[in-house]
Amino acid sequence: MNNSSHAGQTLAQKLIARAAGRTRVDVGEIVTCKVDLAMFHDSSGPRRLKPMLEELGAGIWDKSRVVLVMDHYVPERDEGSRKIVHIAREWAREQELPHVYDSKGICHVVVPEGGHILPGMFCVGGDSHSPTGGAFGAYMFGIGATEMLGVVVTGEIWLRVPDTLRMFWSGSLQAGVTAKDMMLHMLGRFGMNGGGYQAVEFCGPAVQALSMQERMTLSNMSAELGAQVGLIAPDATTREWLSATGAQVPELSGWTTDSDASCTEHAFDADVLAPMVAAPHSPANAAPVADHAGAPVQVAYVGACTGAKLDDLRAAAAVLRGRRVAQGVRLIVAPASLRDQEAAQREGVLQALLDAGAELFPTSCGACAGYGNAVGDDVTVISTTARNFKGRMGSPTARVYLGSPYTVAASALRGTISDPREVLA
Repeated sequence: MNNSSHAGQTLAQKLIARAAGRTRVDVGEIVTCKVDLAMFHDSSGPRRLKPMLEELGAGIWDKSRVVLVMDHYVPERDEGSRKIVHIAREWAREQELPHVYDSKGICHVVVPEGGHILPGMFCVGGDSHSPTGGAFGAYMFGIGATEMLGVVVTGEIWLRVPDTLRMFWSGSLQAGVTAKDMMLHMLGRFGMNGGGYQAVEFCGPAVQALSMQERMTLSNMSAELGAQVGLIAPDATTREWLSATGAQVPELSGWTTDSDASCTEHAFDADVLAPMVAAPHSPANAAPVADHAGAPVQVAYVGACTGAKLDDLRAAAAVLRGRRVAQGVRLIVAPASLRDQEAAQREGVLQALLDAGAELFPTSCGACAGYGNAVGDDVTVISTTARNFKGRMGSPTARVYLGSPYTVAASALRGTISDPREVLA
């Protein structure tokens, strides 16, 4: 490790230095950072923060920097969920919070859609998949309720400056291969603690070629790698996507890793990447789809922040348009946000999925968070979600495989785990 004052800085170091009011920081240093944005949802937020704030007699440091999303317990299905959502709604009214997204979609999708996460920012989220913000060149990570209490009261948090692990992807992805396959491949290689307490940065031509929503999938699942953040240097793609949200995009130059910065780099070739599938009960049980081809499935789930954005819905529709899912297979589609659902409707993407036999579920975390036991007991599921731990989707007896929207759609079509490239061809 080179900590000399002349050594280059990684993107992670530059983002932390800005938040700490410094020109540079060194790996291993403990610094206090000013938080630009704190995001939490109905599950992680008011029901935990409200009583602690009242006990302290404390208020929110800056309401304009807080975003609350109702996505885990909506639509309310029972007394427990009604109570949780009621607490969140009442607290939002009491506090007069300016940024509240109620039943509009999943936090990791609607917060960027609202233009809240910009390059150069330092953000925290009350959810383990908060690293999604790294797709926009922001330093964003998940924290627990006690840490969030400190942030909400002071607007600050301390951290230790992490090493950076760079995942360099050369080449270009084949048709039917996605960011989800890239991530499952990395998980298969490094396991679920492969990033340790590190900043992971995704880079190279194959990453730069990804759409913004595909980049969000990569950054989101850096949580599965065990990393604190999953960063992608902002570029013209970032600017274009954010501009479409109406956000004022800041200057992007400089938010890159210096060529002489100290970091570990791993190389991957996108040209040869096959669609990947993770077998029960870990995202790290990943292998090429051919290893599991022919395994029967009863439920196919196109949902969650990693698998039901507009790009994901388009991918599933590309496989299923003009076809019907196999007899005995239940295809569930839960768009990641209302905005993406409406866009999919306008494009005819949603209709193609419905015509293929899909059931449309609400734009919420739903089955990914095990809410409502949508998938049922003793079934084999192939899902676009980020995690397939035992009981994660509700039932401890469900066997969940993970795949991309292309792979999930192809498997629904055939009734068995299938390579989407065969169908697309």
